[in-house]
Amino acid sequence: MTVSEWADEYRRLSSESSAEPGRWRTSKAPYQREIMDAVCDMRVQKIVIMSAAQIGKTDALILNPIGYYMHYDPSPIMVMQPTIQMAETFSKDRLSPMLRDTPVLRDRVNDKSRNSGNTILQKIFPGGHVTMVGANSPSSLASRPIRILLADEIDRYPATAGNEGDPLLLAGKRLATFWNKKEVCVSTPTIKETSRIAVEFEHSTQEEWNVPCPVCGAFTPLTWGNIRFDKNNLDEIGHYCPACKKISSEIEWKEKSQKGKFVAKYPDRKVRGFHLNALASLFVEWREIVEKFLTANEEKKKGNIELLKAWTNTEMGETWEEEGQQIDTDDLYDRREEYGCEVPEEVLVLTAGVDVQDDRFEIEVVGWGTDKESWGIRYQVIYGDLKRQPVWNELDAFLSQTFTTADGRRLKIICACVDSGGHFTTNVYRFCKERTARRVFAIKGKGGAEVPYFGRPSTSNIVKAPLFTVGVDTGKALLYQRLAVKKWGPNFCHFPAEEGRGYTEEYFRGLTAEKMVVTYKKGRAQYVWRLKDDGYKRNEPLDIRNYATVALEIANPVLKKPERETAATPPKKRGRRVRTKGGIA
Repeated sequence: MTVSEWADEYRRLSSESSAEPGRWRTSKAPYQREIMDAVCDMRVQKIVIMSAAQIGKTDALILNPIGYYMHYDPSPIMVMQPTIQMAETFSKDRLSPMLRDTPVLRDRVNDKSRNSGNTILQKIFPGGHVTMVGANSPSSLASRPIRILLADEIDRYPATAGNEGDPLLLAGKRLATFWNKKEVCVSTPTIKETSRIAVEFEHSTQEEWNVPCPVCGAFTPLTWGNIRFDKNNLDEIGHYCPACKKISSEIEWKEKSQKGKFVAKYPDRKVRGFHLNALASLFVEWREIVEKFLTANEEKKKGNIELLKAWTNTEMGETWEEEGQQIDTDDLYDRREEYGCEVPEEVLVLTAGVDVQDDRFEIEVVGWGTDKESWGIRYQVIYGDLKRQPVWNELDAFLSQTFTTADGRRLKIICACVDSGGHFTTNVYRFCKERTARRVFAIKGKGGAEVPYFGRPSTSNIVKAPLFTVGVDTGKALLYQRLAVKKWGPNFCHFPAEEGRGYTEEYFRGLTAEKMVVTYKKGRAQYVWRLKDDGYKRNEPLDIRNYATVALEIANPVLKKPERETAATPPKKRGRRVRTKGGIA
């Protein structure tokens, strides 16, 4: 007998917790069947459910397994809630009514006898017990062997149970002695960067609820992106089928729910993970979901994102990603200029940043003028075998060259920063030590908003080369502030349009590959940098521009206008804008 079969046969819903008390019917929520049956599948030790709120997950995935194991396969069970108070509430409001109203469970727990050993947080039955604990209480998680762990709303757990560590890991250790152990983690997700259930789901089979299309029969996940509606008339709401390109009504899709199934993205993984949103529920009308979205979206326009965050978590069963500072790739690409010279005359000094990869160097030379206005001069890639000297000689030649400005001045790179973290570290140290007099320095990036941009160099490495630790997050924040400047002048970043300089669309995608978001850890806000969601991961141009910028700070030159520029003699007209991507840049 599976959990769903047991529930259909024996489970009774209580009036305190259900709008329809009486016999349990899995057919009313067909998406619950496969999840419940995974709980008793001997081949599966861990099940993860990331879902919307109010789809019956507590009844189906916590209470039904308790009843199943109490009656059909007696075992020691632990139910973990976020706090002790919530554990007591669960016991009083959910568990006790089920034990009272389900006949096969009624006599298995003797709450009336003083000698039974039963309390609010522990129910003893022949062959096992149900113990309810709070994730905030280390004492309740210790020294208690269990076979079944039912962890509810894990995204609400504290980061640590007292000083003992992660409560989920502590509880998981209690399962070690059982060969047939079972762990079930259930939760509505919260913020993406800190969501526990999202991490668990990420390492699972990642199964989505699919329903056969009413028109073509293709199994289709019910997703918000495929919902179609007119916000001025919500009487007709449909769902688009990517297979046949047809839109069917809510009723037509829900009539097919009994034939729905979960489809796994990674079917060979051992942990079974299920995702559900409110569109799958037969108890919630799509109109209600759409109305909540429209209300939340209107509030967002007023600056209040809390409703949209709650809608994403509780209706879609998805994590909320905090909006962060980011730069539009096309905006930068479209504002490129034709310099008409190797180096614009406003440039006073040059710096360089170098990224070291397994098979290449990537380098950018940046020109700096008054008030740290900057000009991209060249982005170069040098390929070669970094285990051999010739490619290092090419890098040296590139960093040694002279660049000519429009007014005839000849400039050399006054400082270059070479990344030593991760690739050919010792080679970088040796290369830079031999060129310290030219201000070619090894650097090592360190993340964290609290890390200073740079400090005094250290020589505690194998070749005693000066090594600067660079606060890369601080540098990225500074760089993005400058990239966001739209008016020529202080801090503005110029980029060339001429071919052969390396400033391609790929460069700008890499320069803008990340965004800064605000996350909360242990209740404290912190800024972190994440790759954008567009799937592009080549962020070398961002890192290298960061290195070239810190090179300027390390060299600390005096940036003054040439003496011939005075108020009576305005500077020459700068490079002309070019037409790109159908617009004027």
